[in-house]
Amino acid sequence: MKKGSFRRSLFKLHSWLGLITGIFLILLGLSGSVLVFRTELDKFFNQDLLHVSSAENAVPDDALQRCYDHITSRYPNLDGIAWVNPDAGPGEAYDFRMYFNDTRLMTYDLALISFNPYTRAILREGPSTQFTPSFIEWLFQFHFSFQLGMPGAALTAIFGITMLLSLLTGAVVYRKMLWKVLTFRVRVNRKNWRTISSDLHRIVGVWSLLLNAVIFFTGFWMNLFAFQAKTWQNELVPTKPNTRISVSSDQMYRRALSAMPDLEPTYVYLPTQPGRKFEVRGYTKGQLKLWGSGNSVRMDQQNGEILQINRFAEKPLGARIEATFFPLHVGNFGGLGVKILYVFIGLTPGLLAITGFLLWWRRVKS
Repeated sequence: MKKGSFRRSLFKLHSWLGLITGIFLILLGLSGSVLVFRTELDKFFNQDLLHVSSAENAVPDDALQRCYDHITSRYPNLDGIAWVNPDAGPGEAYDFRMYFNDTRLMTYDLALISFNPYTRAILREGPSTQFTPSFIEWLFQFHFSFQLGMPGAALTAIFGITMLLSLLTGAVVYRKMLWKVLTFRVRVNRKNWRTISSDLHRIVGVWSLLLNAVIFFTGFWMNLFAFQAKTWQNELVPTKPNTRISVSSDQMYRRALSAMPDLEPTYVYLPTQPGRKFEVRGYTKGQLKLWGSGNSVRMDQQNGEILQINRFAEKPLGARIEATFFPLHVGNFGGLGVKILYVFIGLTPGLLAITGFLLWWRRVKS
C-alpha cells in the first residue's frame, strides 16, 4: 500500500472511530469530570444528612460490628460488604457498599448504606441504579456500566479501546502538527466555524493526547472482568444466605492496624460468604498516592487469624504497575491542581467528538 493511500485509510479509520464513539465520548468524559470530585461533591450535597453528632466522647468500640450486624440482618443474601470510608472523622457518617446479586445481567449489583456510628441510625440507603443514596452514586455506576449491568461494563471497556485507537490514529494522521502545537505555532483561526473546529480539534487533541490515552487504557483494563465467562455465569447464580463473621469486626480491624502500624486504611472488606476473607487495605504513611492502596492485611473472619500481610513495595513489578491504573484513571494521586487538570481533561473527549463531527460534516457537504 502506498504511503498516501495508507494515510487516507488511517484517516478514514480515525474519522469512523470518532463518529461511532462520539456520544459515548461525551457521556464518559462528562461523568468522569464530575466524578473526579466524587467524595467532595457527595459530602457537599449531603452535608446535612451525613454530618452526625459527635457529642459523645468517642465512637462506640463495637460500632463497626453493629453496622455489620444491622446490614446482614436487613439483607440476608449478600456477596459482601465494604466499609469505604474508614478514614471518616468524628462527625462523619460511616458509608458501606453492599455487593448483592439479583441474578440479572442487565443490572450491576451495588448498593450504598450510610450509618450514624453513634446511634446506628440509617441515614441513606439504596441501590446504585437509583438516586436514593445520591446522584453521585448513580453517576459512578453509570460511568463504568452505563447502568446496563455486565453488558454495559463490557461496552465501556470496548469503547475504551476504540477511543484509544481513535487517539492513536489521530496522532499518526496529524503527526506533522504535533510539534507545531506543542511549540504554540498553531493558533485558532477564527475566520469561520470550519477553521475554528479544525484548529480546536488539533490543539485539544495534541495537548490532551497523553493523559487521555492513559485514562482510556486504564478504563479498559479495569473493566476486563466483564469479558470473563465465569463473571457472567456468577451473575446468574443466586447468592447463598449470609455466613456471618464469628470474630468481632472491630477487634479484627484493630488487630490489622497493629499488624501494619503504618497503614492508613481506605477500604475494609467485611465478608458475608465463607470463601471470602476479612481485609483492610490502604496506603502506608508517606507513600505516594500514585502507587495505589496496594497494602493490605487479610484475616480469617472465623478465628481472627492473620493470613497474609501484603506491602506494595514487596509486590512484583507487574503488580506495582497495575496498582497505578486506578489512581491514574481517577486522578486521586495529587492535590487540587491534579484534580482540576483531570476535570478539564475529562471535557476534552466531548470537545474532540464535536469538532471531529463538524470536520466530517464539512467534508460530506463539500
